Amino acid sequence: MAENKKHVFEEKLTKGEDIDEDILLESFKRNEHNSLKILLGLYKGQYFRLFMAVLLFAIKHTPVWVLPITTANIINAATGHDENALRTIVTNTVIMAVLILQNVITNYFHTYFYAKAIRNVECGLRSSMVRKLQQLSITYHNEMQSGRLQSKIMRDVEQIENLSAQIFISVLSIIMNIIVAFTVVVSSSLTVFLFFLATIPVAVIIRIVFRDKINSRNKTFRKEMEETSVRVMEMVELIPVTRAHALEENETDKMDRQLRNVAEEGFKLDVIQSLFGSVSWASFQLFQVLCLAFTGYLAFKGTIKPGDVVMYQTYFSTIVNQVSGIITLIPIIAKGLESVDSVGDILLCADIEQTGNKRKVKNIGGNIEFKNVNFRFKDADKPVINDLSLKINKGETVAFVGVSGAGKSTLLNLVIGFLKPQSGQIFIDDNDLDEIDLRSYRKHIAVVPQTPILFTGTLRDNITYGSEDIDEDFLKKVIAASNLEELVASLPEGLDTMITEHGANLSGGQRQRVSIARAFIREPKLLILDEATSALDTISEKKIQESVGRLVKDRTTIIVAHRLSTIRNADKIAVIGDGDVIEYGTYDELMEKQGEFYKLRALQL
Repeated sequence: MAENKKHVFEEKLTKGEDIDEDILLESFKRNEHNSLKILLGLYKGQYFRLFMAVLLFAIKHTPVWVLPITTANIINAATGHDENALRTIVTNTVIMAVLILQNVITNYFHTYFYAKAIRNVECGLRSSMVRKLQQLSITYHNEMQSGRLQSKIMRDVEQIENLSAQIFISVLSIIMNIIVAFTVVVSSSLTVFLFFLATIPVAVIIRIVFRDKINSRNKTFRKEMEETSVRVMEMVELIPVTRAHALEENETDKMDRQLRNVAEEGFKLDVIQSLFGSVSWASFQLFQVLCLAFTGYLAFKGTIKPGDVVMYQTYFSTIVNQVSGIITLIPIIAKGLESVDSVGDILLCADIEQTGNKRKVKNIGGNIEFKNVNFRFKDADKPVINDLSLKINKGETVAFVGVSGAGKSTLLNLVIGFLKPQSGQIFIDDNDLDEIDLRSYRKHIAVVPQTPILFTGTLRDNITYGSEDIDEDFLKKVIAASNLEELVASLPEGLDTMITEHGANLSGGQRQRVSIARAFIREPKLLILDEATSALDTISEKKIQESVGRLVKDRTTIIVAHRLSTIRNADKIAVIGDGDVIEYGTYDELMEKQGEFYKLRALQL
């Protein structure tokens, strides 16, 4: 039995408990309006580590607490000329030496336990936020600037980590030091203890006076930092456009204004925090001088021994320093708690794709049907899609055309499931899109967006993204079909050549062909091309069209195109206007009809 308990203890000691994402979310939901309770709840599952950290902290800190007592003992022994004075001096010296040496070992394990707990929560928070961002709707991401999200994931979690470290190091030290100091003093002299208590109301009054101003400044500063993060990301992405139009000075001026705003808010925060700290420091230093005078008077009267003056002064200095430390930490704590609220903005957001226990689809045929679909964007004056009905048969290639803003891309997003109609239904085969697990459905589709999205990694990684165990022969066929053979042959390491951020070391046409290859390697049943050839030169476009002609065979394909010449071979063309299908037929049929499609085509000739 004892061996079993020892084994459990050792397992906890070395492994501890990993952070549980459900615990994080539960803490935020249960204590939504109490940031401190949320913070404490985040450490559920880490309590053993925290307990060990507190215990080891108390042991490692004993030299600080015992030193005033041993100092007083040595001074009293030296001035009292007692026959056991030498023994007292040696004994107290040995005790202090042992306590100081043990600090090396206990400090290491104290750091191990609290750092393990804090880092686990830090990692768990970021992981939960990343997972939640993957669940939030596309509408949320369109409305929320990416720089703001980056600031929340990196800066705010770092602030929470700093807050946690301060609580488990500084605050813990302050509380224990005050408790030990008061305990020793009250057991030695009730009169001196009552004098010590007079410092507490002063600390409370100072805190109340400055609290609201500090919290307000922290909130404003955090928002300005988020805004700056957004502006920096936008500036970096716009550099090619800025340079091309000689707008460097304009962009620099815009950033300077934002940076000045941050500096101004940071300055205001620094001033209020500095004033808070200086008022606190001056108040407690005055109390410390009064304590020295008071205990000196007691020693003069013979109420206490000379060595006790040093002991009381040391403990009072400890209390003053600890209270001052609390006051100094208040701005850091305020920042950390504000960051807890900021992280909660993501973790508590309810705008997610509801998959729940919806039915999963193992396969799809490719039949698509819109039934009286209506969709309106938030705050829009009129619907983008208005009572639209359309049926696309399995294996058909259907092109959506129309003027900008007609609703073509909205229809694609409805088919993908990024958007949901306010009324009406969209069927994939016989499945209502609103009743199935979208993740299982999306495994059978491939999307080529208008702007190709590449990431830092090898060319192979970018093509095979999301697809595992790709056969090399099949990969070669996809590369050939996507007109990438020359590109692969020209690169120094072929498919293993690194692609830089956003594919900056490739041309626009090459990036789009990589994006097309990524879609085709999934062997989708439903292929969606949103202006997929818009970035290609005429020669590459023609080759891609030939490839598309081969690759769309036996799969349902939806194409959005502004270049009407690229959709001549589509089975059907749907002209979208006023939120509905105003013309539908083959290329030749629509040209013969000389309606809206004919007019659009004539404009491009």
